[in-house]
Amino acid sequence: MDQKHLYSTGWRDSTKRFEKGLSLRRLVRNRYLMASAAGSILMALFLVFYGVPWTPGRINRVPGAHSEGEGPARSPAWASVSGQASVTPGDLDLDPTRISDRFLLTREGASLLVESTLDPDLQGYLVRVLQNSLNLKAAAVVLRPDDGRILAMASFHQDQDGGDLCLRADFPAASLFKIVSAAAAFEYAGFTPEKTVYFNGRKHTLYKSQLKQRIGRYTSSISFKRAFASSINPVFGKLGIYDLGQKAILDSAERFLFNRPIPFDLPVAMSVVQVPGDDFGLAEIATGFNKETTISPLHAAMLASAVVNRGVMMKPYIIKRISLENGRVLYTNTPGETIRSINPNTAAKLKVLMKATVTHGTCRKCFRGLRRKKAYRNVELGAKTGTINDRSDRFKYDWFTAYMIPSSGKGGICVAVLGIHGKKLGIRANRLGRSIIDHFLRSPSHPASAS
Repeated sequence: MDQKHLYSTGWRDSTKRFEKGLSLRRLVRNRYLMASAAGSILMALFLVFYGVPWTPGRINRVPGAHSEGEGPARSPAWASVSGQASVTPGDLDLDPTRISDRFLLTREGASLLVESTLDPDLQGYLVRVLQNSLNLKAAAVVLRPDDGRILAMASFHQDQDGGDLCLRADFPAASLFKIVSAAAAFEYAGFTPEKTVYFNGRKHTLYKSQLKQRIGRYTSSISFKRAFASSINPVFGKLGIYDLGQKAILDSAERFLFNRPIPFDLPVAMSVVQVPGDDFGLAEIATGFNKETTISPLHAAMLASAVVNRGVMMKPYIIKRISLENGRVLYTNTPGETIRSINPNTAAKLKVLMKATVTHGTCRKCFRGLRRKKAYRNVELGAKTGTINDRSDRFKYDWFTAYMIPSSGKGGICVAVLGIHGKKLGIRANRLGRSIIDHFLRSPSHPASAS
C-alpha cells in the first residue's frame, strides 16, 4: 500500500502524472474517421487533466508523515462482480499516524483519493504542541460534538517507539470517570448540582475511614457541583456505596460506551471498567481512584461531546470521502448517532458541573487569565481533569477533557489531552488543552462562530 499525502501542512513531494495512450491505427481509415478520432482524443485529454479532482504534481504532508510500503496482495476492495464500485475506510488498512487532510492511496496499480476531516492548521499545531510538551508521551484529540468529525488527532513518544496513542485504551481513566458517576447520581439518585454533600479528611485521598456516613465537628460540607469541580474523592466514594451501587454504576458506564466497541473508521481499543460488589471497590470505581478502569483519548473526548450534545454521542469519523482517480465517489461519510448516553436534562446538569471546574475547580488557575479576553466572551467552557500514578508509581497519567461552545451553538469543539510524565513533570494536560482551545479560537480560518 502506498499512501501519498496531498494539500496538507508543510512538506512537498511529487507524483507521476497519469499518462494514457490511445492507439489510432484502427481509426485511420478515412478523413472522417480521423476527424472523429481527433475529437475523441481531445475530449479524453480534457477529462484526464480537468476531470480529476486533485493535482497529482504537488503533494504536501503533515509533519512526520511519510509514504507507506506495499501491503499484502489482494483484490481491490472497490471492485465487485456486479460492476458496482464501493469501499469503506475499514477496507483500506489505514495507519492513523499517516493520515492527512488529503492523500493518495495506491494499491494493485489503482489510485484512490482519500479526503479526511483533519484540519491542516489545527493538526499541525497539535503535533508541535505535543512535541514541545516535555512529557514522556502525550496524545490529543479534537472533535466536533455535533457531528463527530475529527478535526485533529496526534500523539508523541519521547522514546520514539512509534505507534498512535489516541486509539489505545491502556490508560487509567482516573477522575474522568466522575463524569459517569455524576450522570448516574442525577439519573438514579435524584442529585442536583446544588445538593449539599459532606466529607471528612482531605479532598484527594480515599481511606475507609472517610467513607463512613457521619457528620461531626470536622466534617466539611460543599455543593455537589463544587465537589465535582474540585474532584473530591470521599464525596464520590460515598456516592458509589450509598446512592448508586454496582448495577447503576455499570449501567451508566456502558451507556457512555465503556465495555463496548466504539464505531470508528480505524480500530479503537475498548475502554473497560469492572464494577465490584464490595463497598470499598464501589468507592474506588465511582471516584476513578483505581488503575483498572481504562480509556482512550478518543473516548475521553467523546465523554465531553455527550454532555454538550444533549446526551448523544455522535459516531466519530475521520474519513470524509473516497474517490477513484477519475473522480467517481466510492464512499461518503454520513454523520450518525452512536448512543444516547444520558437524557437532555442530565446533560444540562453535567454542563453546570463542568463549567464549575473551569470557574472554581481544578482548571480555575489555568483558564483564569484567558476568560477575561475578548475571544472568550461569547463562548462557554467546561472541563474535567484527572491524575493518577501507574501501578509502580514510576509514571503519572494526567488527563484533561473539555468542551468549547460559542454562544451561537455552532462550531464548538471537544478536546481531550493525555500527558504521561516521568520523574520530572512536563506541561500539564489542562495547560496543553487550554493552548489548543486558544489556538482554535484565535485562528482566522476557524472563528468560533463557524458552522
